[in-house]
Amino acid sequence: MSGKSFHVQPGGALGGDIRVPGDKSISHRAIMFAALADGTTRISGFLESADCLATLNAFGAMGLSHELDQGARVITGMGMRGLRAPAAPLDLGNSGTSMRLLSGIMAGQAFDSVLTGDASLSRRPMKRVIEPLWQMGAHIEGRDGDRAPLAITGGVKLNAIDYTPPVASAQIKSCVLLAGLYADGTTRVHEPGVSRDHTERMLSAFGVTVERDGDTVSVAGGQSLTATDVAVPADLSSAAFFMVGASIAPDSDITLRGVGINATRRGVIDVLLAMGADITLLDERDQAGEPVADIRVRSAELHGIEIGADEVELAIDECPALFVAAACARGTTRVTGAGELRVKECDRIAVMAEGLARLGVECHELEDGIVIVGRPDAPSFSGGSIASHEDHRIAMSFAMAALRASGPVIIDDCDYVDTSFPGFVELAAQAGLGIQARATE
Repeated sequence: MSGKSFHVQPGGALGGDIRVPGDKSISHRAIMFAALADGTTRISGFLESADCLATLNAFGAMGLSHELDQGARVITGMGMRGLRAPAAPLDLGNSGTSMRLLSGIMAGQAFDSVLTGDASLSRRPMKRVIEPLWQMGAHIEGRDGDRAPLAITGGVKLNAIDYTPPVASAQIKSCVLLAGLYADGTTRVHEPGVSRDHTERMLSAFGVTVERDGDTVSVAGGQSLTATDVAVPADLSSAAFFMVGASIAPDSDITLRGVGINATRRGVIDVLLAMGADITLLDERDQAGEPVADIRVRSAELHGIEIGADEVELAIDECPALFVAAACARGTTRVTGAGELRVKECDRIAVMAEGLARLGVECHELEDGIVIVGRPDAPSFSGGSIASHEDHRIAMSFAMAALRASGPVIIDDCDYVDTSFPGFVELAAQAGLGIQARATE
């Protein structure tokens, strides 16, 4: 089977003025809510990645009409009850967001459905969305209990619940709230910690009344969505790789345009600032209900810090990149409260520890985190070959590590980078990274 690997030359600096692709979390939700809305929605800045296209294609299989117009996605909504039964299982590829949020939507439909995905997605646990849906009265069954494919029975009456997830998770919260729109009564989610609030913001933009009282978010069933145009900001998770790269590479100075800086997402900025990074937010503004800014990052001398559960909650997807920053910092960085990383596309704690060790970095796994002993004097990494375990964030994080390496860094199985960041290689090369993608057998 052919694939793709990254070959990254050591050294260099990042610079220039770039824009990373649109926010993946917001792009997913924009398609889902536009499909359920009455009227036509125009989505600009939509992330044309494999994950987001899987969401679009799933709704297309249920009768959604959409077109591409001057780079924007134009969606003709079908209303809350307008989706049609698909002729085959809905293939969501590698997208956990698609599967977890769609579970809530499909539980409220009049027809049966099956949600499936690739081998990686089929290994990931879905119990955390299955359990609350069961409590609402949904009929949903998974392979081995909580693995895809998920079979969902249609035409089932849903009842509102008061639910406290076992962990702070935007995907669990969103699944329950979306099912709540089809339920009798008011559904409430009591968050045990901070999670992304893109669903609440966008539902409000589509005319849904969403109530927040402290840590509790609630929606009343029976509401409808009204089409509205959506401008998707650049993805902070994608920008994070360049923020780390510019921070660790001497003589770097890069500006990232139009990046979403939602307070529930900006943990990577705050952690890097705490490590001594030189980051400036420019032209802060609001874009379709989301805070946005241009981010300027210049190289800086980083130092190790303690990163606990509160910081991890706001930077869970950016942790692999932050581990690379920690390896270049003066002193030791200790990360705890990050057990959720073990059930992502791969066990990101174990895989990052393995990769860092291959590149000569001293690190020690914890049950819920990692301890990384920084090597502040360049080079911080040796060259070497890295196993990405088909995880896009692992691959891109180690690509940036090459900026402080003594030899080339070769990263295998990089095909999945397109799930979140199409054009990564080209944009990284434009910014100054000595990267090439090569076909492998």
